[in-house]
Amino acid sequence: MRIRRLSEGTVNRIAAGEVIERPASVVKELVENAIDAGARQIDIAFRGGGKSLIRVSDDGVGMGPEDLALAIERHATSKLPEDDLIDIRFLGFRGEALPSIGSISRMAIASRPRGAADAHAIAIEGGRLSALRPAALTRGTEIEVRDLFFATPARLKFLKTDRSETAEAADVVRRMALANPEVGFSFASEERRLVDVPRGEPEPDRIRRILGAEFMANCVPFDLEREGVSVRGHAGLPTWSRAQSGLQFMFVNGRSVRDKLLGGAIRGAYADVMAPGRFPAVVLHVTCPADRVDVNVHPAKAEVR
Repeated sequence: MRIRRLSEGTVNRIAAGEVIERPASVVKELVENAIDAGARQIDIAFRGGGKSLIRVSDDGVGMGPEDLALAIERHATSKLPEDDLIDIRFLGFRGEALPSIGSISRMAIASRPRGAADAHAIAIEGGRLSALRPAALTRGTEIEVRDLFFATPARLKFLKTDRSETAEAADVVRRMALANPEVGFSFASEERRLVDVPRGEPEPDRIRRILGAEFMANCVPFDLEREGVSVRGHAGLPTWSRAQSGLQFMFVNGRSVRDKLLGGAIRGAYADVMAPGRFPAVVLHVTCPADRVDVNVHPAKAEVR
């Protein structure tokens, strides 16, 4: 059997299998792009558990027609200097998300840069690209993803119920909102608003709005710094423990992570004061120089070292 090059569409679908596991993955990638674009308001619409429609609108810097065409090319990015995987300061940087999503869905992107007279749009369906066209958009970027996984129908079998997929996506938005109190977020599913937080509110107010007044009444703030590493947040009292770890929110340099090392540190801190099988509620922010963190060890950037 001869060795042959894979087509661009096949390469993108393989990449999508690593980056886009479920509708919540799409939300995460698109919201990260919006934050990187300087958005101060991000609105997400969800339908059919994310399989029918995911729409993300933002008021960020926007893209001109040339950048729109490049945005859906694999490994094209405005965020990563050439040959620099050490000092990464953006949430998204590989240039894989948009082409990966476009290879397994029907995706349309409309954008208008700040100060531009016109907006433009481009569409990609199962990896097939359409021509640029004029669009009606005041500012920022709007991305619509329809019929997710239509090009890879086997993936649909592994999705949970619409309700579960919606809950997972809403959790992604809440985590993004906790990490970015300067940004306003809304998340609506089937016209029902599940997340609605205004931009620019103080961090304690943001935490109270997302986790509730009961959490704030049963936690203590902490703020420590050592050798250039800042560790701050809110730690729940041992008496207010949970049966699951769903109220543990961990962030490294503003990036939401599910990190075994940090999770182990949290368990260790509570080991002597909490019953086995119970989990503390914690909002933990770790801030350190970007060159001391490797965010490129996981396809979905969910783990760091």
